[in-house]
Order: sequence, then C-alpha cells, then structure tokens
Amino acid sequence: MTGGRARTVFIGSGGFGRESLWRLADHPDAELVGVVTAHPKAAGRGGRTTVTPIHDVARHLEVRPILTPPRLRDRAAVAEILALEPDLVVLADYGQIVPSALLDLRHGALNLHPSLLPRHRGATPIPAAILAGDAETGVTLMRMDAGLDTGPIVAQTRVALDGDETTPLLEETLEVEADRLLTRYLGPWLRGKISATPQPEEGATLTRPLRREDGQLDPHRPVVDLERQVRAYQPWPGSFVETDLGRLVVWRAEIAPDGPPAGTFDEEGIGTGDGARLRLREVQPAGGDRMSWDAFLRGRPAIVGSSIVP
Repeated sequence: MTGGRARTVFIGSGGFGRESLWRLADHPDAELVGVVTAHPKAAGRGGRTTVTPIHDVARHLEVRPILTPPRLRDRAAVAEILALEPDLVVLADYGQIVPSALLDLRHGALNLHPSLLPRHRGATPIPAAILAGDAETGVTLMRMDAGLDTGPIVAQTRVALDGDETTPLLEETLEVEADRLLTRYLGPWLRGKISATPQPEEGATLTRPLRREDGQLDPHRPVVDLERQVRAYQPWPGSFVETDLGRLVVWRAEIAPDGPPAGTFDEEGIGTGDGARLRLREVQPAGGDRMSWDAFLRGRPAIVGSSIVP
C-alpha cells in the first residue's frame, strides 16, 4: 500500500474492460501502477500492427508501464509484474491463465466476468447468453482461484435481456455495468468490509473460444436457433451460408412462419428445419459491402429457388 491506496495492476485486452480501466485510474482506493495486455498483432490487408482496446486506453491515461507479454505464465513476465510490488490485480477479458503468484497478492486478484456465474464460465459468455435465449445476464466480480472462473463471488449485477441484443451491443451494456460494480465494491473489498462467497456448482455451464466454422448456419436447425446465432456471432465469427454465388454473410435476420423447404432461398429468406423462415434483412456477399436483402436480390435474382451448398 502507498498512502493507504492499493498498488493495482490491471490485466485485460478486450473492449469489455475499458470502462473499468478508466475507473481504476482515478479510484480513491487504488493506485494504478501498471497495465498488462495482449501483444500487438498484425491486422488487415496491409498487416498494420494493432494494439488491444485496453492498450489504447492505457496510452490515453499515460499509464506506465504497459506490459505485453506473449505468455503471462512465463517466469520473466511474472517477475516483471511482481517488480511493480502490486497489492491487487484487477482482470477483465484477458484470455490467458493467470499464474498463482499473481493470485496470492495481499488483496488477491479480482475478475470482472460478463455473466451471472456459475452460468457461462469460460471464454465466450456474452454470445452464450444470446444463443441460449437467457432472460437475463449480468456481471460477476469474483476473487480468482486456480480454476476457470470458479472463484468465490464478491458481487453481481443483473441485466434483463429483451431478445434482440447483438454481442457488440450487449458487451457495451455490460462494460458499463462492470464499471459500476467495481466502483461500488472495490473500496469495501480493500478495507475488508466484504467477503467472497463460494460459487454453487448447480447451474454451472462452460463456454469455449469460437472458431470460424462455428459461424456456418445450418438451415436444418430451428429458426429460433439461427436467428439467435446471427445476433450472437457478431463480429466474430459472423454467420454465413455457402451458395452457388459464393459465401453470403448474414448480418440481420428475423423469424417468420411458413418458409420454403429447409435450406432453400425464396424472395424473403431461407427455409429452416422446423418449417419456418429465416427472413433476411441485411447481408454481405463475398467481396462486397453490407446491403439490404432487397438490394442483394435486385443484383442477384437467381438466388431465389436455389439451395444452400453444404
């Protein structure tokens, strides 16, 4: 501790943790002494080096140091973090296992996880909530242990779902809720005013990282599953079908009754396995721009009556 404030290292990479990092920078009970984030990557056609959203925020905050170890569990990476003499780690959306040396600090390691643990542990809790049709989700502040999102719960906040959320928009909502949760509970945690409660095992589910092939729409599934997938798999891996005209990415779709045979296109969309229709609203052909389904049909009317290529 320095002047009564906990020396704090923030660990994160994705956009979900941005608001929380801003909060830590001016929190009266925490002294932000460093940020750890994923190593910059080459992205785009030109191979331009891109830093993480957390790296970008840390630069604006003029935090020093910003550490980008390829593997957090490497001894050199752990030693570099411990050299900052932290009392606390706060983690959000990082994607790597945290070594035990960082879990055993004076105030431990707190993780902001975008689900109501123990439901949707693991890498992709926000898409999982949409895919499952959950009526609510939320953010959990937990003290990390050696397991995968199995540590005891410090606090939770709940968010009702309307059934029309996309992953990017829900992440923005939960990002704000994570900030509020940290604002309310960090001080009491550091002063020993609150404790963590073990997670129940009942209701526990586990999510996994998404793969590109997960985005392929299976027209033989029920239409409700396909519509949820379109919303859940934005921006990665996207939702798509293969056609005689090439790959077609589906950005926006609706549920409609009485569709054509499963896997067949008509003027409104695609027939599904339960006899309904995935009504297409916004699509993107291979090599093209996002456009309305009506605009796509005007340029490629031959797709009507054709079938999805397996």
